[in-house]
Amino acid sequence: MMDHLANTEINSQRIAAVENCFGASGQPLALPGRVLLGEGILTKECRKKPKPRIFFLFNDILVYGSIVINKRKYNSQHIIPLEDVTLETLPDTLQMKNRWMIKTSKKSFVVSAASLTERKEWISHLEECIKHLLTKTGRQPCTEHAAPWIPDKATDICMRCTQTKFSTLTRRHHCRKCGFVVCADCSRQRFLMPRLSPKPLRVCNLCYRQLLADKKKEAEADQRQTEPICSATQGYEPSSGDDSDKSDDEKAEQWPADTEFYTSEVSWSSFHS
Repeated sequence: MMDHLANTEINSQRIAAVENCFGASGQPLALPGRVLLGEGILTKECRKKPKPRIFFLFNDILVYGSIVINKRKYNSQHIIPLEDVTLETLPDTLQMKNRWMIKTSKKSFVVSAASLTERKEWISHLEECIKHLLTKTGRQPCTEHAAPWIPDKATDICMRCTQTKFSTLTRRHHCRKCGFVVCADCSRQRFLMPRLSPKPLRVCNLCYRQLLADKKKEAEADQRQTEPICSATQGYEPSSGDDSDKSDDEKAEQWPADTEFYTSEVSWSSFHS
């Protein structure tokens, strides 16, 4: 179906219609080989309350946004590469039924469909696209996922100290590592998590200590790996001055800066016949 629809006029028209609905606030979606497979409204569990969102399934990305006027105007466009997506079916709650989680390395969230059949269709089509894409690219499924944020209304007290009660004056905060709802005193720390953001993010005290411990372990492991190399080089005399780095530096401009030195496509040795 994907190959059949690629580069057809009807597919181009469908994608153009989605671009027009997002307008200037959205990114261009038309690419060679990209196919729009389906669309629908799902309920996304947001921080404050569940909200309807429009979702578009392409053969390589999942796009969703806020509904201003259905089928006419959308905003707050989000684009998720499917090769970064993992799905998890969730049990029903009193408020939400037919739920599942969309997990990625940068953001994870829960959605629900209007019926069980609709949920099965969404998950089936998503899994088929993900499998096809991973097979095509040779990539392995993503194993690290961002924690979904627990909705504000899920708790009236801090989920770490269990003492602070939230009110109009006492704000709720979310730990970017575990997704828990926490008070200000329990989330004063910031930690750099490049997978999520180039800036340090708010984390709860427990996650902060765990992240520091993990960082220390990684540093110790790196140090152990470099120690055998250092000890193995002890006892060797330094190279003679005839092969100094200076001549290499002077010739460095002759080698293209964007070319990898050790690569099979570049012949960097020359032999006389």
